[in-house]
Amino acid sequence: MTGEPHHQTLRGALEREHREIDAGIEAFLAAPEDADAAEGLSTSFTALRRHIYLEEEFLFPPLRAQGLMAPVLVMLKEHGELWDALDEMDRATIDGMEPEALQHKLEHVLDLLDRHNAKEEPIVYAAAERLLAPDAAARLNDLVSTRSLPTGWVCERARTH
Repeated sequence: MTGEPHHQTLRGALEREHREIDAGIEAFLAAPEDADAAEGLSTSFTALRRHIYLEEEFLFPPLRAQGLMAPVLVMLKEHGELWDALDEMDRATIDGMEPEALQHKLEHVLDLLDRHNAKEEPIVYAAAERLLAPDAAARLNDLVSTRSLPTGWVCERARTH
């Protein structure tokens, strides 16, 4: 996009991912019969899992080390709720789920994301800007641009919250 700097802050990159994930889910809810929207929903689920991975493996450990325990613990609990909701939809195989049930589950995920992001962005991301060493922030910012999740990785609090 014109006018946007090529290199954005870590906070900006993570917040952009939040908006992209939400947009993919919202687009599907607006047009569930649209094949592109269905593909976008799948992409959003993958992006959300990878986003959680990046935060839990690369963002939260240095923040914990800097004493930011309580907010990180809240984020981990909410990641577990989100992960479990995605797993539940995977098990139900989205294509076979009744449209009303799918809509309800996706609206629930959007509600979880809204509440989660409303805390994470001003608290955790703001703290990351203050507390992360520049090289750690740059490394995480570089990782945000990757689109892979290690095979078999599961968030810390999945099914334990």
